[in-house]
Amino acid sequence: MRKSFASNARLFALSLAILLCFAALALRLVTIHWLDRDSYLAFIEKARKQTIPETARRGEIHDARNNLLATSRNLIELGADPQELRREDEGKWPELARLAGLPYADLERALRRRFATPAEAQAETEGVDAAAQGRPVRWVKLSEEVEESAFDRISRLNVKGVYGNRRYKRVYPGSLAPHVLGYINKEGVAVTGIERYMDFYLRGQDGWRESERDGHHRELAQFRSREIDATDGLDVVLTLDSFVQTIAEQELEEIGRRFQPESATILVSDPATGALLALANWPTFDLNEFNKAPLASQRNIAITDSFEPGSTFKIVASSAALNEGLVTPDTVFDCSLSSIEYEGKPRSLPGEAHGAFGRLTVAEIVAKSSNKGAAQLGVRLGAERLYRYARAFGFGDETGFPFGGEVGGVLHPVKAWDGLTITRLPMGQAVSATPLQVHAAMGVIASGGVLIRPWVIREVRDRLGTVAAYQPLPRRRVITRATAETMARLLVDAASAEGTGKNASIDGYQVAGKTGTAQKIIDGHYSKTHHVGTFVGFFPAEHPQLLMTITVNDAHLPGGGIGYGGTVAAPSFKRIGEQLIPYLGINQTDHSSPPLVRPVIAMGDIIR
Repeated sequence: MRKSFASNARLFALSLAILLCFAALALRLVTIHWLDRDSYLAFIEKARKQTIPETARRGEIHDARNNLLATSRNLIELGADPQELRREDEGKWPELARLAGLPYADLERALRRRFATPAEAQAETEGVDAAAQGRPVRWVKLSEEVEESAFDRISRLNVKGVYGNRRYKRVYPGSLAPHVLGYINKEGVAVTGIERYMDFYLRGQDGWRESERDGHHRELAQFRSREIDATDGLDVVLTLDSFVQTIAEQELEEIGRRFQPESATILVSDPATGALLALANWPTFDLNEFNKAPLASQRNIAITDSFEPGSTFKIVASSAALNEGLVTPDTVFDCSLSSIEYEGKPRSLPGEAHGAFGRLTVAEIVAKSSNKGAAQLGVRLGAERLYRYARAFGFGDETGFPFGGEVGGVLHPVKAWDGLTITRLPMGQAVSATPLQVHAAMGVIASGGVLIRPWVIREVRDRLGTVAAYQPLPRRRVITRATAETMARLLVDAASAEGTGKNASIDGYQVAGKTGTAQKIIDGHYSKTHHVGTFVGFFPAEHPQLLMTITVNDAHLPGGGIGYGGTVAAPSFKRIGEQLIPYLGINQTDHSSPPLVRPVIAMGDIIR
């Protein structure tokens, strides 16, 4: 038999090949453990380390009686890792689709999507999709909103690779007071209202934990290095009353149905403290479907839209003249005049809106809403005093309501007045104000002569109790208590059978109030067909417990005609008041004693 052997050349080639392999291996080891050691350690650290966020639960918003107005619902964002799915679990997919509320075809398409599409690869180059560029897909979203009970059943299916992340969705039970509450958008950002203004307290503080994961992306809990618990947000309690707010919103729906106005607002507050019980605007929207609402309906008209207040402004000239001792309720003025002299020049008097008058007392000027009478009161005051009292009542200045977007209206300084302003301003022209400013101005009389800042936030609290409490904030004394009492008596006549606000009267109660019908300025001229009708008042006049303002912008009466405040707004005052009397336990008027405004806030004399 021939003896086998290997040539020296073959042995050399084999030895060289083995040597080269070991040399390559050695070079690779040197590269990994020495030259590129730091970069590989960083890669391993990044692959194993993970920071898992824990979302804080946003605080709730409650009304004054602890009724829930806004809360956060626990939901699960359901997803899957297609690389982890097992073939033996495919029989469970139909039940998974049912529990997740998905069509089976959509679920199957998502679960079989193992690699990124070319379009996603292009998106990855733009920094959009981290699973793109042809790499395996490690996450597909199946549903954004799975209830916890449904997720528990999904978990019991034990479908490997299907898991969920906890999240919260903001919901608004009943969707009351949308213009006060505001909302959270899809990105979780507080956009308007209380949600935005109190976001610092409501949002809480997210937590996180630092841990490691294995090659299957499962957490290795034993390697947790740091764990910070989430701190839930604080709750906010408002002064609003859900029942009062509901009544106001229902009344606005009726106003919208009957008159088809451009907009309307109803404000209800406690005149003793300035606390708002209701703030409602029309048109309105559903907070739970804010993305479907036009921006125009999301505007808080009560603080963003200003208009000429019309005859509601007459309380300024009347109160000022009484407060300065220039007139008494029985002082008589000739309201048939066409002009009056002021500073050596004749000034034309405005026309009357409610018929021609002769000689009227100050009490009758207020009750009958005489434009000529109000103008003569303004002339007797003089420009400087009239302007100063208008500012003191809050006109031309923001109320301090705690939301963005509030406007201060317009009240021109005396140096900017023309020759007619002195006779037009007292009747509510040449000035503009928001519904909330008009409301606060009438609150001066209802509170005994003090301007109080309207407020809507009562307290911030956690599970242990109150964290911060808010109190009424008197801004200044405007008129004396005696003057406020006198004006209350005059305003009772204005809301009586002989006054322009007779439709606001409530049987058994003395209502004090004032109508206002302002011509809108269209193309630079006062319109004869477009008006803003208002009624603002309080009751019982001798012990005010409710202050209300109803403003209807550009009402269209079914039979045509002018949308006077006494026609489109005063009846709403009556209907709302009658519903709130038994709810709030408001006692009937004691007719044995004259009306007397309750001294609700003790402050010094008028600031001059």
